[in-house]
Amino acid sequence: MSSLFLVTALRRRLVPGLRREDFSRRPSGCAGWLVRDLVCHLVIDAQDVLITLATPATAEPTRDAVTYWNVVDAPTGDDPLDALTVRLAAAYEEPWLLKFHLDDVGSAAGRAAGLADPTARVGTRDEVLTAGDYLGAYVLEWTLHHLDLGAHLPAVPGPPAEGLARSREMLERLAGTAFPASFTDRDALLVGTGRRAPTGAERAALGGTAARLPFAVG
Repeated sequence: MSSLFLVTALRRRLVPGLRREDFSRRPSGCAGWLVRDLVCHLVIDAQDVLITLATPATAEPTRDAVTYWNVVDAPTGDDPLDALTVRLAAAYEEPWLLKFHLDDVGSAAGRAAGLADPTARVGTRDEVLTAGDYLGAYVLEWTLHHLDLGAHLPAVPGPPAEGLARSREMLERLAGTAFPASFTDRDALLVGTGRRAPTGAERAALGGTAARLPFAVG
């Protein structure tokens, strides 16, 4: 499963089919964000991919596809970058403008990813990764946001099984624990990252891990 496939699916198949009211009225799976805020965040993600792939590095890699991420405190809504995303999303006013920008920047990011040498080194967030590992990190990011996009929109199809499985594996490595085999990949991601609370049965199956939730990723 490649990040290129995931961003193409979001850009071409999922976001274009959203209705006007979905953007401004429907919450996403990201706490405090409407669907339009999430789509705006996807635009910023695509911009980050373009910037990073155009930022070569010569030092030895310091991170890989998994360790690019950190387990962080659960979002509170007070982060200034999150607040900026909400204001920027509202400034688009018309959903078609946001769709156009995602298609425009997302297609450029997809082309850049397809042309990148996976062994080349790139710099971002004061770290060095191979381009392949950097793009691999986005499998987790965009799988989670695919789930977020459809959290309150039942007609939106879920992420591909391969992306869910790989993202679960990445989250388990970050958390330093495996989720119970009874958890589907989707539920492991939703419960593990705090996108929904575990049921009583799930909490019992988690055992001591339940007290450590959520494993928010940033």
